[in-house]
Amino acid sequence: MDGYFVTFEGGEGAGKSSILEAAASMLSDKGYDVLTTREPGGIEIAEKIRQVILDKTHTSMDARTESLLYAAARRQHLVEKILPALDKGKIVLCDRFIDSSLAYQGYARGIGVDDVYRINQFAIQDAFPDMTLFFDIKPGKGLARIEANENRERNRLDLENIQFHEQVYEAYQWLVSQSPERIRVIDADQPYEQVKADAVQELLSGLHTNTEEGEQ
Repeated sequence: MDGYFVTFEGGEGAGKSSILEAAASMLSDKGYDVLTTREPGGIEIAEKIRQVILDKTHTSMDARTESLLYAAARRQHLVEKILPALDKGKIVLCDRFIDSSLAYQGYARGIGVDDVYRINQFAIQDAFPDMTLFFDIKPGKGLARIEANENRERNRLDLENIQFHEQVYEAYQWLVSQSPERIRVIDADQPYEQVKADAVQELLSGLHTNTEEGEQ
């Protein structure tokens, strides 16, 4: 089977990161060769860029600078880790990818979705995800989860107001409407076990379809 690239997307507190790890474990138990990773980060260079982007003291960072840093981290992550894994036939589950940049920087930061798309198209070329799972939860509920989770990483994005996160949510809704075949919506406002079950079901469905297409 060829490699299969799945990205996990959603606003703050959507629970995608914990579901990703659980889904990876379940797929591994079923015999799939799975690699998990995250953005920004995943490899040494990109993790260092992540530290710069998310540092809470970097409040003066320009929105375009932020967008370019994300794209730079994404490029290195892609060529150093994601593409080699896909070439080996692995299933790659990535916590955030291009849709995050379109939603956060393109729309919520007001740079423009088209401009941010062009930056990222240069960075990733044609390496778009085979499937994206969007974990859908209203911003207020997601942020409330963060407040209740003392162990969660706090970063510069957590300093943004509720209006910013609502714009991110609006952007994701628009992205779903533009790519309904690629982006599958998971109701994240459910008990954890149900969200996990829904995510795994979508993953297995996509993998099954990919296998059938590869055999044709």
